[in-house]
Amino acid sequence: MHDKRKVKSGFIWSALDSLGTQAIALTTSLILANILGPAVFGLIAMLTIFIALANVFINSGFTAALIRKVDRDESDFATTFYFSLGVSIGCYLLLFFCAPYIAQFYQEPELTQLTRVIALIIIINTFSAIPIVKLSVNLNFKTQAKCNFVGLICSGILALILAYLDYGVWTLVAQQVALAVINVLMLNLLAPWWPKQKFSKKSFKKLFKFGSKLLLSGLLDTIYNNIYSLIIGKQFTAIQLGLFNQANRLSSLPATTLTGVIQKVTYPMLSAMQHDTKKLDASYLLTLQFAAVVIFPTMFGLCIIAEPLINILLGQEWQGSAELVSIITMALVLYPIHAINLNMLQVKGRSDLFLKLEIIKKITITLILIITVPMGIKAMCIGMVVSSYLALFINTYYTGKLSSLTAYNQFVTLLPIALITAFSALLGYTIGIGGSSNVIQIVTMLSVALGSYIAMMLLMQRPLLITLKYTLKS
Repeated sequence: MHDKRKVKSGFIWSALDSLGTQAIALTTSLILANILGPAVFGLIAMLTIFIALANVFINSGFTAALIRKVDRDESDFATTFYFSLGVSIGCYLLLFFCAPYIAQFYQEPELTQLTRVIALIIIINTFSAIPIVKLSVNLNFKTQAKCNFVGLICSGILALILAYLDYGVWTLVAQQVALAVINVLMLNLLAPWWPKQKFSKKSFKKLFKFGSKLLLSGLLDTIYNNIYSLIIGKQFTAIQLGLFNQANRLSSLPATTLTGVIQKVTYPMLSAMQHDTKKLDASYLLTLQFAAVVIFPTMFGLCIIAEPLINILLGQEWQGSAELVSIITMALVLYPIHAINLNMLQVKGRSDLFLKLEIIKKITITLILIITVPMGIKAMCIGMVVSSYLALFINTYYTGKLSSLTAYNQFVTLLPIALITAFSALLGYTIGIGGSSNVIQIVTMLSVALGSYIAMMLLMQRPLLITLKYTLKS
C-alpha cells in the first residue's frame, strides 16, 4: 500500500512534470508556429495517426498490465521489453515500406522521407518504456520530471535554431526525434535498466490476458482520436489541417494535462485498494469532484478567451483556429470524467468491458462523422461535442455496474459545479467582449468569470471545498 506522504510527493512531482513540460512544449510550439505557419504543422499532423498507432503497441496494454500487477517481477519487465522491441521494429519496417503510399494518399510527395525519419521514434521509445513503468510504480515522478525537462529544453532549442535557419518541416521532425533520444539517455542515466532475464512465455500469457484487451481498446481509441486529422488531411488542405490541429492541441492541453496528473498518481494507489469496494468508490467520487472543480473552469475559461488569445499568441495567420478552440473545449470539458470512469474499469480488472465500451463509442463517433464531414470542419468539431456527451452516458453506465457510482450519482454530484462554471463563464464573456484590446478582453473576461466562480463555490459548495482541502493536506 502506498503511504500518503509518497502519494502526495508523487502528485506534486507529477504535477510539476506534466504542467512544466507542457508549458515548455507549448511555448516552443507557439514560437515555431509563428515562424513555420499552418501548412508545415499540417504536414506533420498527417503522420500523427501512424506514429500514434505504433506507440500504442509499446505503451498501452502491457505497460498498464505491469503497473496493475501486484506480484510483478524482473521476468515480467524483460518479457514486456522484448515484446515491445520486436513490435516496434516491425512497425517501423511497415511504415518505411508504406511511406510512398502514405504520401500518395495525402498527395504530398514530401511525406515519403518525412515518414521514414520520424518513425524512428517508435523504436527509440521502446528503450524508455520499462524505466518509466518502474518509476511510476514507485511513484517516483521526480526523476521523470527531470528527464522530460532536459529533453524538451534541448530539443526545443534545436528546433528553434533549425526554424531560423529555414529548415521548414524538417524542424519538427528533428525536434521529435531529438526529444525521444534525449529522454532515453536521461532515463538510462538516472534510472538505468536493462533486461536481466530472457523472454518468458509464462509472463507473456499472464500480461497478455489483461493487456491484450487494453491494447485493442488503445488501438481503437488512437484511431478515433486521430481520425479527424486523417480525414481533414485527405479532404481538405494542409493549412486547414494545421489550423484544426493547433486548435485541437490548445483545447486538449489543459484537460489532458491536469487529468493526466490525477490519473498518473491515483491509478497505482487505487489499484492497491481494488478489493475494498467502499473505500475505492469513495475515493473515486472525490477524485471526480476534484477534477471537476479544477478542470471545468479551466476549459470554460479557455472557451471564452479563444479569439483574443489566438490573436496575441499566433497572429492573423492562425485566426481560423480560434472558433474551433471554443467548440472543441466544450467537448473536452468532460475529458476528466471520461478518463476517471475508464480508470475504474482498469482498476477493477475489467479490461473486457473497457474494450466493449470503446467499440460502442467508436461506432457512435463513426456515424456522427459520416453526417458531419460533408458539412465542413466546423460541423465536424460540433460533432465532437455531441460524441463526447453521448460517450459520457455510455461510460458512466458501465461504471455503475461495477460500483455505487451510477450515472445518476455522478450527474447529481457534478451538475452544481458545471452550472456554477457555465454561469460564471457566460457572465465573464458578456462583460469582457466589449474590451478595446485583446489583452483587456482576456483580463476582464477571466477576472469576472474567476471571481464569480470562486464566490459561488464558497457560497454553494463550501462543504466540498473543505473536504478537498482536508484530503489534499492529509
